[in-house]
Amino acid sequence: MTSSALPRPPAARRARRRSAALGLLAWLAAILFVLPVAWMVLTSLHSEADAATNPPSLAASLTLDGYREFFGATGGASPWPALINSTTASVVSTLFVLLLALPAAYALSIRRVRKWTDVLFFFLSTKMLPVVAGLLPVYLFAKSTGMLDNIWLLVILYTSMNLPIAVWMMQSFLADIPVSVIEAARVDGAPLRTILARIVAPVAGPGIAATALICFIFSWNEMLFARVLTGVTAQTAPVFLTGFVTSEGLFLAQLCAASVVISLPVLAAGFAAQDKLVQGLSLGAVK
Repeated sequence: MTSSALPRPPAARRARRRSAALGLLAWLAAILFVLPVAWMVLTSLHSEADAATNPPSLAASLTLDGYREFFGATGGASPWPALINSTTASVVSTLFVLLLALPAAYALSIRRVRKWTDVLFFFLSTKMLPVVAGLLPVYLFAKSTGMLDNIWLLVILYTSMNLPIAVWMMQSFLADIPVSVIEAARVDGAPLRTILARIVAPVAGPGIAATALICFIFSWNEMLFARVLTGVTAQTAPVFLTGFVTSEGLFLAQLCAASVVISLPVLAAGFAAQDKLVQGLSLGAVK
């Protein structure tokens, strides 16, 4: 009897069945997550009458009227100011977070300060307060300083909200950098800014990219502060999205079209940084 005809060991068969079951479970989970998004895209291509039918018709004719309404082609409000505000607040706050989190993570992972674990816990404790609990003090401060409906107020808030998460993430990424490389650069007389820019940042690039993407997503999707602290000038894309839910009813096709367009920047950023994101999130997983 040849070796290929020998029966498989029970352990190998169990491992193969377990692998097949996990693969099937992964496919089911992926379909479960993708199906609502696909349904939203399909609904955005229907007319309001077809989108409002119950049950909705898959064979309904397709149209771009929802996207024309969203971009103001029929006289509605233009979404471009809101999209520009969201881009400004998300990108600028993410840059500020990275500039502040990188030196802080360096001090907590490589050049560890005294009681660095207490410092990390302090950063984490700032996320324990519900956002709505600090809404009134922030509103009163913005009103007294004349910063209501100001995009730079959102930049400051998003930076402070995402900074603790960024410090925690980047601290774990920087902890994997060999200390000998840092010590060699310090012996050669390299200042701290050179070490951070030319050694730490390139080595921890995947982790920095993962941190930046997560901070960008959190800033782009934030709506509570944007809803309360902005009006017309600094209105962001999520706040603009709520305008499609009116007292006259729910414009479902337009709402789905707006949701698709507003989701595209996050999807584009995710696909662009996909490789870096996977590498960054896997840093520190294996010691």
